[in-house]
Amino acid sequence: MPIFKEQLLIKVKWGKELFNDVEANTDEDPLLFKAQLFALTGVQPERQKVMLKGTTLKDNDWGNIKLSDGTMVLMMGTKEEDVVKEPEIKPVFVEDMNETELASSLDLPAGLHNLGNTCYMNATIQCLKSVPELREALNSFKENINLQSGEISQSIVASVRDLLSGMDNGPAKHPIILLKMLHTAFPRFAERGTGGTFVQQDANECWTEYFGGKFDVEWKCTESDTEPITKTSEDFLQLSCFISQDVKYMINGLKNKMQEQITKHSSVLGKDAVFTKTAKISRLPAYLTIQFVRFFYKENNKVNAKILKDIKFPLEFDAYDLCSPELQEKMVPIRNKFKELEEQQVTEALSGDKTQQKMTESKNEKIYKIESYSLPDDLGSNNSGYYVLQAVLTHKGRSSSSGHYVAWVRHKEDSWIKCDDSDVTPVTSEEILKLSGGGDWHCAYVLLYGPKILKIPGTKE
Repeated sequence: MPIFKEQLLIKVKWGKELFNDVEANTDEDPLLFKAQLFALTGVQPERQKVMLKGTTLKDNDWGNIKLSDGTMVLMMGTKEEDVVKEPEIKPVFVEDMNETELASSLDLPAGLHNLGNTCYMNATIQCLKSVPELREALNSFKENINLQSGEISQSIVASVRDLLSGMDNGPAKHPIILLKMLHTAFPRFAERGTGGTFVQQDANECWTEYFGGKFDVEWKCTESDTEPITKTSEDFLQLSCFISQDVKYMINGLKNKMQEQITKHSSVLGKDAVFTKTAKISRLPAYLTIQFVRFFYKENNKVNAKILKDIKFPLEFDAYDLCSPELQEKMVPIRNKFKELEEQQVTEALSGDKTQQKMTESKNEKIYKIESYSLPDDLGSNNSGYYVLQAVLTHKGRSSSSGHYVAWVRHKEDSWIKCDDSDVTPVTSEEILKLSGGGDWHCAYVLLYGPKILKIPGTKE
């Protein structure tokens, strides 16, 4: 049984600043202690030099540093914005660049360092970063991280905001503050294995609950014609794609999960009976999360084994057939506008001078009216049923407790990036479609679809 060390309150001297009662838990990696110093000083962990009596603290080992309540340690380091960098003189060619330099030259966002089986968190953050409305909401949140207070929910939101704001470009970031907040709020994510390192977690459990919808549910008893049909309503955070032998496409897996056989008590028969549960979506969220149900518990091996089956998914998805008649009726007006615009574009493409058409498109490419993607009385909903794939979270391996998670995110228009912890590289949409499974390569586990935006061309006034 591991021996947990006492959490101490120490002092930290940084230049002219003195911080009292700083928490130090020597049972955790020193990198997490440096995360607290970053929150206090703004000095990135890689720029920190923490010393006690001539001994320098490492990132992964406390070494000979012995702490007790009231101990004062010295921290040296400068905030990144205060560092005067030497100007670049020599030109650097693409073939000579390392991955960080290449990412910067291609305007790629920053990656996230793996802090020990934290790829599940890194991949989740990279996928959620693709939602502009989420980032806007986070930027409007004005509270700060306070590691010394009990406001853990406030600190989690603030740590996500601060992490995302620094990920637009530059070198890979250390998500250590968010990790500490995650461990504090959800201790199961801090579980360690026999070697003392963090154990792998399920990325789907880390997926933030931002994108909710609603089902209309109908219950019909299959064993009695006199049992009345009952109707209920259920909220959902994601749709589940159920994988069976005959499922080859995502839409079929979704439909299978939305009609299933459930055993429950029949008031007419006075016993348990089989009911057919049929769900139809009565509210579509603007951003739709779809989970591929790839893991199942294997009793003989005591593990969550993985279904590797190839399940095709589209870059553009229409959820209309999954919706209730009432919601379908509400979506007709905006769907008609999409069809009218597509017919107009086809007509223009088949007639007229193509050279003149291209010149006109180039001249007016930014002149258009953007239609709202939400229903008038329901902000944050989807009013058309049309979606565009924003991000794919994949898993590589045979079990949910092992393997590796990676995020594949739409970067700009039809360009994509692969976010493999600290490594961020460009990929094509063809490579995205190859993530459908079928072997030990990366398999799509969670998909994030965003609303398809209707842009109606306009002219200058």
